Amino acid sequence: MFFENAYFIIGTSYAGKSTMVKKLAKKHGGVACEENYHDNYPGELDAKEFPGLTYTRDLEDWHDFIRRSPQEYKNWIDVVKKECEIIELRMLPEICAQGKKVFVDTNISIETLKEIAPLDHTLVMLSDPEIPLHRFFDRPDPEKQFLYRLIMEEPDPEKAMENYREGLKLICSQEECDKLEQSGFQVIYRDENRTIEQTLALAEKAFGL
Repeated sequence: MFFENAYFIIGTSYAGKSTMVKKLAKKHGGVACEENYHDNYPGELDAKEFPGLTYTRDLEDWHDFIRRSPQEYKNWIDVVKKECEIIELRMLPEICAQGKKVFVDTNISIETLKEIAPLDHTLVMLSDPEIPLHRFFDRPDPEKQFLYRLIMEEPDPEKAMENYREGLKLICSQEECDKLEQSGFQVIYRDENRTIEQTLALAEKAFGL
């Protein structure tokens, strides 16, 4: 598979990936495949094929989710990313067949992206690794607020929060940032002094739009 009309954005949390996907699609009359668009995959996922993605689907007690060790959490995230890539690659041919530009907030790996799209069709967006650690629960989206409530319901909420943040540290490590930064793709760094429209212009330049 080779997607000449797809533009992929990878990177770290709080770097602006979701915003750019929506802005680019709106301005260029394209399709926005926003964060977790793979949730719209039709059909039931097989737990044997997708143990990571079905973990939460089949979870009986959500408190077990936040009680995992930091390394268990990181390992699960890594598995989920690989499974998301499989689903995205199943969904993208039909989406791209519409003939429009497709802007994707993706989980597809660096290695795979280099095989399926022109080099200048992938953009890396990075934020300071410390940001997610301090702002993860600041966002109002239901998923993060649900996790926050679970943590607060624990016998020792402070200890539970620290355990969860340690997991985030592994996921948002400097090592992970370095891998993205050195991927060979163009990089945009989060800058609080830059407007969304200015960032959009940088993304368009990176993609040659």
